[in-house]
Amino acid sequence: MKNDAVWVRGVTGIQLHHTTSLQDAGRFLGNAVMALHAAHVRTGDDRYSDLATRLKAAVVEVRELEDQARSSMRELHSADPERFIRCREGEEPWPDEIQAGFIPRHTCRDQCLYHDHDVVDAIMQCTCGRPPCRACAIGGTP
Repeated sequence: MKNDAVWVRGVTGIQLHHTTSLQDAGRFLGNAVMALHAAHVRTGDDRYSDLATRLKAAVVEVRELEDQARSSMRELHSADPERFIRCREGEEPWPDEIQAGFIPRHTCRDQCLYHDHDVVDAIMQCTCGRPPCRACAIGGTP
C-alpha cells in the first residue's frame, strides 16, 4: 500500500467518514459518463461510447462500495452510539479506516453555532467550553 497524500475535504465540526469520498467518486464518474455520452452524440465516435459503458460499470461498483461503507457506519451508530460520536467528533478514527498514525481532528478553529453564528436553538450544543485542541498538542498547529 502506498502512503500518498490525499486531499481531505474539511468540514468544521465533524470528521467525515470515507463514505463522503466514495460519494464524490460516484458523482465524478457519473459526470464523466455524461460527458463521454455528449462527446459520442456530437462526434459519433464509438470509442467515447465504449469508454462510457466501461465507466458505468465502475459507477455501479463505487455505489456498492459506498452502500457497504454507509452500512458499516450505521451499524456502529446502532451498536455503540458513544463511539460513533467520538469518531464523528474526530477524537478517534472510524473503525473501518486506517488506525495507525491517527491524530485527533483539529478543533481549535471550530465555531460555536450559538455564540459565533447567533443560532438561538443551538444553545444546548455550545462548544465554547471545550478543552484546548488535542491535535495541536500532539502534532502542532494546523
